[in-house]
Parts: sequence; structure tokens; C-alpha cells
Amino acid sequence: MNTSLKNLFEWVGIIAFAFILSFIIRTFLFDTRIVPTGSMLPTIQLQDRLIVDKQLYKFSELERGDIVVFQAPPSSGEKDELVKRVIGLPGEEIEVKDGLVLVNGKALEENYLQEKPDYQYDPVRVPADSYFVLGDNRRSSNDSHMWGFVPKQNIKGKVWIRYWPLNSFGKLES
Repeated sequence: MNTSLKNLFEWVGIIAFAFILSFIIRTFLFDTRIVPTGSMLPTIQLQDRLIVDKQLYKFSELERGDIVVFQAPPSSGEKDELVKRVIGLPGEEIEVKDGLVLVNGKALEENYLQEKPDYQYDPVRVPADSYFVLGDNRRSSNDSHMWGFVPKQNIKGKVWIRYWPLNSFGKLES
């Protein structure tokens, strides 16, 4: 076999391997998201690009403050996956009153908010294997205060890194 044909086969093999590896990584380990709405302002800006951990987060429990990607329940009216912050954990009582989110009767300290909520939400207990999620832009977010809880199996991953814009590159902290 001549050298140019051998080089061509090597390049085809390298490209095929790269596509297969990319497919495996995106399908099972990490994915990307572009944020189309302002529901997570000021933490996540419109058109920010995020890397979502689809597997590693499963080796520990989700914590209050984690930002997750999930398939919205049918009652939400949303067809796309959403990005919100975990507020209520399984078994906790959640209430929104006088601009504060109360978890088990205690006000949650939320230094990440765009604005405090301008609505009331009567106390509810988060069911087992479910979460209560809210956007950081409480007045402009289609979230659990409108349609209820997110079952654990609907959670697709945990937001890990903002990679665009470059001046905001870094891990998103809870």
C-alpha cells in the first residue's frame, strides 16, 4: 500500500475515533446547554454556555443550591429541559412568604437572587425522590412554585462549568 493511501486510512480512523469518543462523552458523561431565558439571572446570563455533568453527580446526593438540568413535568407546559436551582430536598417543608423562602420554617439565605419573590406559596412537603426547584430570577421563572416538584428521575445532570463567555468561565458554585 502506498504512503498516501496509508495516511488517508490513518486520518479516517482518527476522525472516526474522535466522533465515536465525542458521542460517548456527550451521551453518557457531559453535555452542553445554552441558556435561552433570564430565569436564572443574575447567576446565569442569557446565552451563557454551560457544561452539564450527567453521571458524576449521581455518586452523591443533590444539595440545596445545586443548579440542575431536568425534564420539566408535563404540567409546566415546557417541552425543553430547564435549568433551575435546587431549593427543597426530599422530606423538607417549603413555603414562600413575605419575599422569603422558608425551609422547615427557617428563612433561606439567598445572596444569588435577582429579586425577592413577589408571590406567596403555602407550605408543602417535598415528596421522597423529588425536589423543589426555583429560578434565581424569582419573578420571571416558570418553576416549582407554579407546577410542583421535580421527580429525581427527571434530573438529567448538574451544571458544572460556564464556558462562555470566556470572561465568565468557571465552575458555578451553589
